[in-house]
Amino acid sequence: MKRSFAKYKVFVTRSDMPEQGISLLKKECDVTLWNKPSPVPRADFLKSIPGMNAIFCALSDKIDKEVLEAAGSSLKVVSTISVGYDHIDLNECKKRGIRIGYTPDVLTDATAELTVALLLATSRRLSEAIDEARTGGWVSWAPTWMTGPGLQGATVGIAGFGRIGQAVAKRVKAFNTGKIIYYNRSEKREAKEIGADKVSFDDLLKKSDFIICCAALVPETKEIFNKAAFEKMKKSAIFVNTSRGQLVDQNALIEALQNNTIRAAGLDVTSPEPLPLDSPLLKMKNCVILPHIGSASIEARNTMSELVAKNILAALEGTNMPSELVISNK
Repeated sequence: MKRSFAKYKVFVTRSDMPEQGISLLKKECDVTLWNKPSPVPRADFLKSIPGMNAIFCALSDKIDKEVLEAAGSSLKVVSTISVGYDHIDLNECKKRGIRIGYTPDVLTDATAELTVALLLATSRRLSEAIDEARTGGWVSWAPTWMTGPGLQGATVGIAGFGRIGQAVAKRVKAFNTGKIIYYNRSEKREAKEIGADKVSFDDLLKKSDFIICCAALVPETKEIFNKAAFEKMKKSAIFVNTSRGQLVDQNALIEALQNNTIRAAGLDVTSPEPLPLDSPLLKMKNCVILPHIGSASIEARNTMSELVAKNILAALEGTNMPSELVISNK
């Protein structure tokens, strides 16, 4: 029997969500989109959601007690176009019986590709080289000009060895790295096949030539990369973060880069986002900043949008969601 969601109302927090998911929802539901390709302002968000049955949101939308109260008892599901869910108050959702959808798995390859691209851009100083070519600094070939460390024979350390961490490991292995080590709270059986060895966090910091952060943001990992961590790294180390900005004490990173405690950093995530234009990080030659585009392949974003919609439709029907976040009782 054909399902009918005509009675259900869905609020989408920005107008530029990929069309695949929006079209799917429009076939079944009454969809209201925020009318701009930017995050919905808080006041407008609160005015728009009373009586809504579902919210299609992104990392930039804080779903807290105030939002849930404004939506009222009609709200059945919050579905986010992200793997991360730290912008959602899980306890408040659980109290109200609101289900949560998210988009793991589908952005793994895209984020891993971007991570390797950022690693190479940082180590091989691509941003600096492009500036030199555009501003007249490129005078002639020179044997030591614009040189940076290569991956061949290097030790690559990966903090967080979930789906994305493993996908990154598989890709960097193709560069004939000397060794891949990882830090994770639990042993990962996939590591043996990849050829990665589990080490302590301290050993990861001390032994790695390249350190890649792929860890989830939980209370235990917040600012795990702090002043003490940077001081344990090699002075030649390159640090890359494509996970969450809050995993890094940003002031400590700025200090480490300014004092040459580490060689360089490549960041796709910062805290806050967007990074203020007066941030010292944007002025450093040994820091490459990207605007959180880890999952920004066309294919990944389209699939993510479709999964968000399918999560919403399943929740409204009261069936199993394709990707539901199960909230623990802790």
